[in-house]
Amino acid sequence: MLHLRLITPGNRTAEVVSLIEKTVGTAHLAVVPGAARNPQGDLVLCDVAREAGDALIGELRALGIDESGSIAVEDIGLLLSRRADKAEKEAPGEGADAVLWEHLEDATHEESTLSGTYIAFLTLATMIAACGVVLDNAILIVGAMAVGPEFGPLAGMCTALVQRAPRLAWRSFQALIVGFAAAIVVTVGFSYFMDALDLFSRAKLDAERPNTSFIYAPDEFSFIVALLAGAAGMLSLTSAKSGALVGVAISVTTVPAAANAAVAFSYAEYKQAWGSTEQLLLNLLGIVLAGTLTLLLQKVHWAIQRRRTAKL
Repeated sequence: MLHLRLITPGNRTAEVVSLIEKTVGTAHLAVVPGAARNPQGDLVLCDVAREAGDALIGELRALGIDESGSIAVEDIGLLLSRRADKAEKEAPGEGADAVLWEHLEDATHEESTLSGTYIAFLTLATMIAACGVVLDNAILIVGAMAVGPEFGPLAGMCTALVQRAPRLAWRSFQALIVGFAAAIVVTVGFSYFMDALDLFSRAKLDAERPNTSFIYAPDEFSFIVALLAGAAGMLSLTSAKSGALVGVAISVTTVPAAANAAVAFSYAEYKQAWGSTEQLLLNLLGIVLAGTLTLLLQKVHWAIQRRRTAKL
């Protein structure tokens, strides 16, 4: 269940209350007239089943409550109520499958913003991966994958394409391009530094690397894994079950590919650098394509659910 806390202008409260009362899946409606001071208005509280939440929030926004007042949404960890149980049964679909588009846009907006912290995490992950590719150490590669924050702007790109949000698309694209460019440039410098300390060498890069050679040798499986990871990642973001996101982060070799490209470039191994770049671009394309298709399917599914509910 979701808890909604609304501030509504006094002359719109009756309209909002009527909307909530006729929405399937709502419970525990409460109105406190004149409680709000900034902005002035009434305080309206209610609980709504997650699967009905997106439709209700959309209708509240259509009434302009987000502009004339406010709409706050919170997840309820525990709610003991027969009315709540009844509301969840009446609401269409399953709560774990429900998509809150406003929440998704807000979350991806924050995660896809180019910031110092984002660049720092991506750069550190790329440098860790650089050590992994030179040492042929799979543990370091997995660690770098888990540290990398690049799925945020990838998810932002998918959301922007489905919701037709050009600003979010540009922000996500900028975070990806600038972030990876900065990480690769810094990692090239890091590679020179490690070479000066005699910790990196061309011989280690050119040696047989059975654990990490796939990073600069893209094939059909690279794209297939990227597609599967993109679908899983978007499902984990849109559903109430987000535990799979870490698994997605360590399944696609975006950061290690960037790291291998940086190290190979520092030693003028342009063939490896190009192969790693192909791997990186292939994975980014696969994730965005699968993530966008997943969101589109979810959007169609919930549109059908709403139409069915409206006919009842």
